[in-house]
Amino acid sequence: MEIIKALRRHIEEIIPLTDNEFELIASYFSERKFTRGEYVVRQGEKVQHTFFVVKGLMKLIFNDDSGREHILSFAMEDWWETDYLAFHTNTLATMSLKCMEDTTVLCISLEDYLQLCATVSKIEHFFLKKATSGHIASQQRIVSLLSSTAQEKYLKVLHRYPSLIKRVSKSQLASYLGLSRETLSRLYKGK
Repeated sequence: MEIIKALRRHIEEIIPLTDNEFELIASYFSERKFTRGEYVVRQGEKVQHTFFVVKGLMKLIFNDDSGREHILSFAMEDWWETDYLAFHTNTLATMSLKCMEDTTVLCISLEDYLQLCATVSKIEHFFLKKATSGHIASQQRIVSLLSSTAQEKYLKVLHRYPSLIKRVSKSQLASYLGLSRETLSRLYKGK
């Protein structure tokens, strides 16, 4: 019950809901639990759901042809994550979503997502706001990766996501920031 309350609280940060509206919305979601190290989405496989993180931490990763792992994003409580291209186009995943902690999510399929949006117009507005916020954050991250110094990148993440810094290793944070582990270590010492 607490899990579904987390979804309601999250949605109501953007739109008000009646009990009946939320009951209908909640009926489209299912709960899943994953253990640390488990893949929620695997590169090269179909993406069946988008995920709302109730508890835990995941990383969205891309493995290049040399096998090097690149962390595109992290997803912790109250964040949504999936390989959105694969989810929305019914194609194979180009990224993987892996649990960094034991994680509980609420998930929804594309068919249910589309039906829910058609049924409850308020939720379509909610998802539009979330997608817009995510797109803006992605653009800001790209600009930061292209134009910021190592220290600026680190300080931006430290300022925006202080709780995340405590939950990820230095090597994972370095990968996310596009830095070497050594550079990040020097920044840690200098703070």
